[in-house]
Order: sequence, then C-alpha cells, then structure tokens
Amino acid sequence: MSSRESRPDTDDLTGSPAWEAMQWRASRRRPAPPMPFGLRKIECPVMAGSGPLRKVGVFAGIHGDEPAGTLAVQELAAWARRKPAGLSGYALNLFPVCNPTGQRAGTRHSRTGLDLNREFWSGSDQPEVRALEAELRSGHYDVIIALHEDDTSDGLYGFAGDAPFSRELLEPALTAASAALPRNRATIIDGFTADDGIIGGGYRGILSAPPEQRPRALEVVFETPALAPQPRRVAAAILAVQAILDSYRVLLARPRNH
Repeated sequence: MSSRESRPDTDDLTGSPAWEAMQWRASRRRPAPPMPFGLRKIECPVMAGSGPLRKVGVFAGIHGDEPAGTLAVQELAAWARRKPAGLSGYALNLFPVCNPTGQRAGTRHSRTGLDLNREFWSGSDQPEVRALEAELRSGHYDVIIALHEDDTSDGLYGFAGDAPFSRELLEPALTAASAALPRNRATIIDGFTADDGIIGGGYRGILSAPPEQRPRALEVVFETPALAPQPRRVAAAILAVQAILDSYRVLLARPRNH
C-alpha cells in the first residue's frame, strides 16, 4: 500500500457482520457495465497442458500512483506472446491499469476521490469497480494476483488472504523476487502482523473473487517497495508472477487426500 494508507483498525478488516452483510448484497447480480475507458483486458495466448485449463488474472494499477505493476504486466504480456512453457495449462488474463483516471492524474484514488481498492463487493457504484466485479464473476478465476507498491516498506512482502494454499504461492513468489529486491522481514508491516514478509487476512473491500465463488480462488497481493529503483520493482513483480504460475502447477500436481 502506501504512506497515505491509515493503520488498519477493527472496522477496516474482513469478517465483521456488517462486512458480511455488504458482501451478501454484492452477491446479487447486476447488469455488467461497459468497460470504462482505459481499463483494458489482455487475453494471453492459451497453451493447453495435460489437464484442464486454469484461469489466472493479474491486476495492476488499482492505485494510480503505483506504476511498477502496470509496467510489469505489460512486460508479462510480451513474455506471454512468445508462448513460453511457463504458461502451459493456463488461461492468463492481464489488467495493466485498473484505475485509469488515477493513473492519468498520478493519484492513488480515482477522480471521484475514492480508493477503489476499498470498494469491492460492497455495492459500489464506481464504474471501474463494477466492471471489474463483472469480470471477476464471469471469469471465475482460479488464481488472482494483485500487484501493488508501498512507499513505507523497505522490502518485498505480500498478503496471502484467507484461502487455503495462498501462502504456498506467495512464499515462492517472495523467494524468486528476492533476486531483484530484498524481502521485508519486519514483524509488523502496514499495520499487520507479518511472518517473514507474509500477512494473512487483509483489508476489506479489496479486489478479490466474488464472495459467493466456490471453490474460492487463491489470492495473492504482492507488494514492492515504492522507493526502490523502478526497474528493480518491475523485475520483482515479473519474477513473482512467474513463480506463482510455477508453484500453482506444482500444487495442482500434488496428490489429494480423500
């Protein structure tokens, strides 16, 4: 996140009865709005694998003053066009700019003054949020990766959410990205208790799978230190996404206990 993000309090976190009620209201389907100008979806070449295709979405630029994720997604699109073996078995969709008005203004918030990453699944009328919610619902993603930057952190970290196995994707991502930037190993990061750069849970209203989706998507929020050199932030984000794809393939191949 960033220094403009206030320290979380109980009311900001997931799991409260009020938040669950808002999620229930958000689960009622509304007509999908048109994609707002500048909010673009890149569908990468599909490479069939040995099993069913798995859908992965990478979302960047939900905060308009965090450019490294957008640049990383653009480089990932170029990588995907070469049809690398790392994409085998995946349908990969990329969203380089989820907050077009904020990006044009260079601001965290959209032009309405709202932090769009606190508006999801709460009945928001923000056009970007509604369009992305429709995409998240129709896409039924298996893995959702959100790329962010934090100008209060001196290293890499991430949110693993509450879904089982999300941590097993985030840990290899942090390890791989450490070739570009160090990991933040503080015990408190962004106001949350952290374990070697990994935070469970997170803020409410963030870009995520629909509350009614079953099985739940594996969700990872990957954060780079915003004050580090931009090329290294971009490289770290690319390495993290590629590591998540590799790790998810390994996870799928693991025998399941019945």
